[in-house]
Amino acid sequence: MTISFNELRTIKDKLPSGSMKLIAQRLNINEDTVRNYFGGSHYPAGHAVGIHIEQGPDGGIVALDDSTILDMALQLLEETEAASN
Repeated sequence: MTISFNELRTIKDKLPSGSMKLIAQRLNINEDTVRNYFGGSHYPAGHAVGIHIEQGPDGGIVALDDSTILDMALQLLEETEAASN
């Protein structure tokens, strides 16, 4: 799957507070690994997560080897939106 870096950051920025921890708990992974997925660089504590960034317009293109974290983030956004309606 590919997505622009700016789109990925926009999704991250829309997540409610505590979402990185919640995603990590639901997927049983390190919280810093989730942060790295969204462009962080917390490698001593987290792991690389199969994202490949190529420079370009709109922040560049991000190729995701696995969209599980992104899918979980989008699910959290849907849950948040449904709860506010």
